[in-house]
Amino acid sequence: MHARPGVRRLLPLRTAGAQCLIAIAAALTTMAITDPAVAREPRTSRGDEGATRAESAKTDTAQPRATRHHRKQVGIASVYARRFGGRKMADGTRLDLSDHLAASRTLPLGTEAKVTNLETGRSTRVTIQDRGPYAKGRILDLTPAAAETIGLTPKEGVAKVEVQPLSVPARDERKDD
Repeated sequence: MHARPGVRRLLPLRTAGAQCLIAIAAALTTMAITDPAVAREPRTSRGDEGATRAESAKTDTAQPRATRHHRKQVGIASVYARRFGGRKMADGTRLDLSDHLAASRTLPLGTEAKVTNLETGRSTRVTIQDRGPYAKGRILDLTPAAAETIGLTPKEGVAKVEVQPLSVPARDERKDD
């Protein structure tokens, strides 16, 4: 069987087009690096006076890291299995299942947060001292003591919760940076 005539003619054009796009991208990158108008100016220690227009715009619109951590999160929380009791957590301490502790992938270690079970309306205050959960769709792992306080039993396993960070440690005080 012979291939259709149109297919053979388009194949070289497609690769030539891709090579052309690669050449254009390389030229633009080279121009941006070598063009003095595009090159970054050194910043001075006196605020944004020495910052380029792009850097000033970036700092004006970008939200500081500390305030991003103060957002409420809504998602599924799970309960630590009892077999994890006594194991080391991400901050180096041992997991005490009777403490009100939690694991989060996004909140900095040492963060104090209010966790509210959206089904029961009950809430508790926890400290983020570990990383996890690694199950898809979950935002928090709670110790059995904290889970029991908000009405979540290990038998149920998961519940929809709202997590409101109350205090986020300063960047130099954090143990995860």
